[in-house]
Amino acid sequence: MDYPYPKTERQAELIALADALAGPIAARAATVDREGVFPYQNFRELHAAGYLGITIPRTLGGLGADVLEYALAHERIARACGSTALAANMHCSLIGRIDETGMWPAELLERVNRDIVANGALLNSANSEPDLGSPSREGLPSTTAERTPRGWLINGRKRWASLAPALTHMLVLATVVDGDSPPRRGNFLVPASSPGVRVEATWDNLGMRGTASDDVIFTGVEVPRDALVPIDGSATPGDGLGWSAFGGAAVFLGIGQAARDAAVHYALERKPNGMAGPIAELQTIQHRIAAIELDLLQARTLLYTTAEWWVARPAERGANMWRLAAAKYVVTNAVIRATDEALRVAGSAGLALTSPLQRYFRDARTAIGQPPLEDVALTTIGKAALGLSPGGNRDGAANHDAAVPVATVRSV
Repeated sequence: MDYPYPKTERQAELIALADALAGPIAARAATVDREGVFPYQNFRELHAAGYLGITIPRTLGGLGADVLEYALAHERIARACGSTALAANMHCSLIGRIDETGMWPAELLERVNRDIVANGALLNSANSEPDLGSPSREGLPSTTAERTPRGWLINGRKRWASLAPALTHMLVLATVVDGDSPPRRGNFLVPASSPGVRVEATWDNLGMRGTASDDVIFTGVEVPRDALVPIDGSATPGDGLGWSAFGGAAVFLGIGQAARDAAVHYALERKPNGMAGPIAELQTIQHRIAAIELDLLQARTLLYTTAEWWVARPAERGANMWRLAAAKYVVTNAVIRATDEALRVAGSAGLALTSPLQRYFRDARTAIGQPPLEDVALTTIGKAALGLSPGGNRDGAANHDAAVPVATVRSV
């Protein structure tokens, strides 16, 4: 049920590119999950096809997708392998955001983008910490960046840094220690090859087992003064935030669609003794498939119509940021229900490690840890509906003076 997309030739081209990549990626998905290994070959193929630059503007050598085009394509990667799609989204959505806001120095921006396009460089944030909780709640990190005569000295430990062993650039959230100035949060672009950077293989998770979301330890890491780079603070409301919101939701929508397809296939092929036809002829199976279909239809409709609105009407973004939270909330819960129903269609057979249904079930549940967290999403939506902020008032009209919460890109 992909209707009505693609609507444009450009959407069709990017979907076709993702579909072409998805076949070999899908063939490796079970091994990636079972062994909990990072899918290096998948990323080599993504680079060779130019896909790692899908969110990079054409002027910088990328494919120049907008957020809707990117989400439509990336859902296809997620249908093949959730781990690959989620890890790639961390990279693609972050560079998309950085490019859209244009807050980095031009020379640095061009150098990083060209490195991605030409060499397959990978970029991700290293935000989360054992004691910090969700970085979106604005606490000060335990990781510090202390001013030195030559630049900054970084010390600390990060967790859940997706793509950790494959990264070439890490965007590290740290507490800035600069003389007598009050401590503040800052983001530092750190080459992963810097002396003192060490990846510790700690990732052993229920789902998304191939994202290599390991710990990264920084011990006396020296970086130059201009390594401190801006991430937030664009004067344009909502600037850059659509990439992670729509790309991330598309990952989980793709997992839900893959579970639906596998459940339908099982129902049509399973012919137990005592039945003349497949279990698809049973009303209880039809009802379960119908529940999956309706959940995914509603989630897909909300996600992509919101992304389409985001692209077409940028002036309205700031007053309607709650729609990003709504899309994430609806997709998350729809996919959790859909993957559960898919397992019920197959019964015990779906729990076997040889069945992809158990992988979809586990991968879908990792959505609960992706920002915005459920309580934050519901608070944002509720305040908007009540006209309390952000982005709405009690009669349903847009509140153009409402404050807009800034989401923090998070590693898995």
